[in-house]
Amino acid sequence: MLDINLIRSNPQWVQEQLAKRGCQVDFSTVIELDNSRRNLIQRNEARRQKRNENSAMIAKLKKEGKDATKQIAEMKAIGDKIANGDAELTKINEKIFNALAALPNIPLPEVVAGGKEKNRVVTTFGKKPALDFEWKDHVTLATSLGLIDYERGAKLSGAKSWVYTGAGAMLEWALLNYFIDFHIANGYKFILPPHLLNWDSGYAAGQFPKFVDDVFITNFDKDPKKSKFLLPTAETALLNLHRDEIINHTQLPIKYFSYSPCYRKEAGSYRTDERGMIRGYQFNKIEMFIYSAAEQSPALFNELLRNAEKLLEGLGLHFQTTALAAGDCSASMAKTYDVEVFIPSMKGYKEVSSVSNATDYQARRANIRTKDAEGKTVLLHTLNGSGLATSRLIPAILEQYQNADGSVNIPVALHKYMHGITVLKKK
Repeated sequence: MLDINLIRSNPQWVQEQLAKRGCQVDFSTVIELDNSRRNLIQRNEARRQKRNENSAMIAKLKKEGKDATKQIAEMKAIGDKIANGDAELTKINEKIFNALAALPNIPLPEVVAGGKEKNRVVTTFGKKPALDFEWKDHVTLATSLGLIDYERGAKLSGAKSWVYTGAGAMLEWALLNYFIDFHIANGYKFILPPHLLNWDSGYAAGQFPKFVDDVFITNFDKDPKKSKFLLPTAETALLNLHRDEIINHTQLPIKYFSYSPCYRKEAGSYRTDERGMIRGYQFNKIEMFIYSAAEQSPALFNELLRNAEKLLEGLGLHFQTTALAAGDCSASMAKTYDVEVFIPSMKGYKEVSSVSNATDYQARRANIRTKDAEGKTVLLHTLNGSGLATSRLIPAILEQYQNADGSVNIPVALHKYMHGITVLKKK
């Protein structure tokens, strides 16, 4: 959520920054509401002061044995005005809240304006594999090697679902173990969160109210605000660990990582190049998350990015890192880099990690603060990054490591997790 004081003090600048996302905003209504709110607060404070004075006068008159009927009537009238003012203030605050909740984050200065067409590749690792035989796509390889059962996945759950079997399940778990060992070695604390979260968690992360239709909601109460939803990413849970807390600045930065399945409704793409595991309703992911002081967040963004890149480098996979333009960043994020692995059959790259700095946007929504060195209470910054998602890594491994005989070499980094299997072969 954006700071109403920033909007009041420099609405033109905020409008210009949001325009980098393609978001056109008129702040006149929200500023008018804020003026009404401020005036109402002042009037009610004056009324409370007058009521206190009347109360003291009533006590004095009663002590002196004098009639206080007039003052009691006045105090009751003032009390009614205060109650009415508070009710009106609640309505105004709700209108301001709803207006601000719908606005995206302000991009950082280095983030260029525009949409996907303005994204730019900043680094590349390795070279595109050059196969001197007729290569197979990941769906063919996964099926022929008995790694993935797409038909039974569809039988169990419908389209865009799959079942890992045998060595395929082992390969999936080997990737997760490889990621977990890496993050523990780097000093990140391991968290296993619940998969069902409440409305407040979704709001704090910026998922709600605008993107409520993107998640699976358990319809326990017919009202989303009273129901639970399946987490779309562990980021949502990790942010909310410290919701409504003040964190001592000496504890910062706090570094977490979490494993969870991710559940998303966005799997509705039916493009032929997104067959198999490229896009599904459920996939596994390790998520990194950092709470930091504002001045720490630029360096920690680079740390998260390098963590994601190092994991892919360790797998020996060809990939690229792309700086997203403002219009391609998610609404809550001020800056995002995507790490994208090359999938030969698609003749292109697919995101396996999205590293972002939310600055103080999520912290304001979640009311997460810290005290600076001078003891002043301030909002902190939150950052997140996939470390990594698996459902596109297995297609990349199968295709980039395939052999002419239809077998697939397993990356050396995963050997110790594969119980002696170093090559995936047809049985």
